[in-house]
Amino acid sequence: MNQAVTSDQIETWQLAVGRSETRHQVLDVEILRRYAAAIGADLDVERTLPPLGHWAFFVDTVGPDQIGPDGHPKRGGGVIPAIHLPRRMFASSTIAFARAMRLGAPATLTLTLADVKHRSGKTGDLVFIEVDRLLEQDGQTVISERQTIVYRGAGEALAPITPLALPAMTGEEIWTPKVVDLFRYSAATFNSHRIHYDQPYATGEEGYPDLVVHGPFTAAKLFAFAQGRAASSLAGFSFRAVAPLFVGQSVRLSASEGGGVVEAIRCDGTMAMSATAQGL
Repeated sequence: MNQAVTSDQIETWQLAVGRSETRHQVLDVEILRRYAAAIGADLDVERTLPPLGHWAFFVDTVGPDQIGPDGHPKRGGGVIPAIHLPRRMFASSTIAFARAMRLGAPATLTLTLADVKHRSGKTGDLVFIEVDRLLEQDGQTVISERQTIVYRGAGEALAPITPLALPAMTGEEIWTPKVVDLFRYSAATFNSHRIHYDQPYATGEEGYPDLVVHGPFTAAKLFAFAQGRAASSLAGFSFRAVAPLFVGQSVRLSASEGGGVVEAIRCDGTMAMSATAQGL
């Protein structure tokens, strides 16, 4: 049974707002090339940076004794407080690109806890964590991003998704993520959340009908789809996850008539993710 969130806990978590940490890393070419391979992008990363390639760097790195039961690092490390709600998902992000990453050169990433919000509704408690991420090289901003992470209760098991006959329309793309694709993306981003590779855990413990496609993986596919329709490099990109996607089921990537909004549509017709591209 889920433990309810109390007002005292919310106040304690909110005291952490403003907490920050800085990480240092050389932006290694081969790390980025493995990321590009995982998402199906051009492997010549020296010539073309892969979609949302900054996620290949500054990954959470802890020893095996610091891994929680879901595969994520144990709660309470870094800038995010130890929220007890069992389910965690990457809900949304807003990204601004100031300049291209310079590969082979040092960089810093500063993470700052920007906000902690609590909501309670018919689905139970939700805690929204907003984290600002500022990537810099030589003291200049390269990428700024605000990520929203949602914590929630266990909830009920999700019924299997029944595909509908929804052929791609003109201008759309079909993407069918496979088990190996999910494994490679997890490896390239050092994401050890078990819902992406451990099927018995995903179905038996978290109540999903199958392995879950990473939200950032879907976002990278939407970014590539949007960039392919753009006349120039994108200056900004934001996305919001609405419903989960599952391994082996087709996903339609589509764009609005104006071109600025792109969507990932699940095989049953449900919109799984919506994104807005700036610079189209």
